[in-house]
Amino acid sequence: MNDSVRISRRAFAGGLGLLGLGRVPALAQGFAGLGENAEGFAPVVPGKTFAFPADHGPHPGFRIEWWYVTANLKDSTGAAYGAQWTLFRQASRPGAQQEGWANQQIWMGHAAVTRADIHRYSEAFARGGVGQAGVETKPFQAWIDSWEMRGGEAMRAAMLAPLELTASGAGFSYTLRLDADRPLVLQGNAGYSRKSERGQASYYYSQPFFKVTGRISIGDKPAEVAGLAWMDREWSSQPLAPDQTGWDWFSLHLDSGEKLMLYRLRQKDGRADLFGNWIEPDGRSSEIASGDNTMTPTASTEIEDRKVPTGWRIVIPARGLRIETTPLNAMSWMGTSFPYWEGPISFAGSHAGLGYLELTGY
Repeated sequence: MNDSVRISRRAFAGGLGLLGLGRVPALAQGFAGLGENAEGFAPVVPGKTFAFPADHGPHPGFRIEWWYVTANLKDSTGAAYGAQWTLFRQASRPGAQQEGWANQQIWMGHAAVTRADIHRYSEAFARGGVGQAGVETKPFQAWIDSWEMRGGEAMRAAMLAPLELTASGAGFSYTLRLDADRPLVLQGNAGYSRKSERGQASYYYSQPFFKVTGRISIGDKPAEVAGLAWMDREWSSQPLAPDQTGWDWFSLHLDSGEKLMLYRLRQKDGRADLFGNWIEPDGRSSEIASGDNTMTPTASTEIEDRKVPTGWRIVIPARGLRIETTPLNAMSWMGTSFPYWEGPISFAGSHAGLGYLELTGY
């Protein structure tokens, strides 16, 4: 079952209309023209020194960035749930930041809850410069309308924890508390994450060690939940090459304590670039070379006249890993203005655990 809250006509006109996106493509490239020329925007180059809490905040000189949380949860009966909270920022044009309604930043929020028998989601848009959405670093707060990710005075900047996370939509809401006892993890090569061999890249770090408690309500039935969460922070001006059509992305919590971030970027000619990081229980992170792993679809689901690969086999010989993934709910389709599949998964084989899968460009 899919329920959504559609953005208002005014928000749509004030958001996508101001972006010049009168016709919204259903592709990964859609929201921010991810594969378009990035002239005038700040470049992503190797060797960045990350600074916290400053880098938890927005980087308006870059075209696109996001604050992205996914959580694998269970209630007291053992029933599994998933929760997603995402805030995107896009600059519609480069240059000095304008004041008020002239500000060129567009904000988009997505929230979702998933259970084996249901998937509900909501979407919101806001214009920068008027206080409807934004991110502040001291104390940390990210918000769009009433959805909030709040750190408070007690937040430890090097861990981005603890956090309070709230969102609601048609027939669902959640309030979650996230805490971690290990520092943030730089993805790619010290936070420089390549997306192709042609220079596309992003700055990328994660907090994969969140432990979660809280409440999810679906309809009029609240459930106390607990589990694990993963937060991604990423920003860029051109994260895709023009011939890349979308990505298949995994964040995996292994029962052994390791974490695995893995994705492949698909090209129009059928080839794919594969990237990832293996994260030890103490937070040490190692890049996984493209040739050192395989990601193979094993099952697909028909959704809105699309064939979406919702089951996968992942093999990393150097790590002795060979697993098969299974979605909690194969119909976890985000029918938002820029549609994609996003939902909780489990996996078994040489390793077992839980995680999240995102599929764009289908």
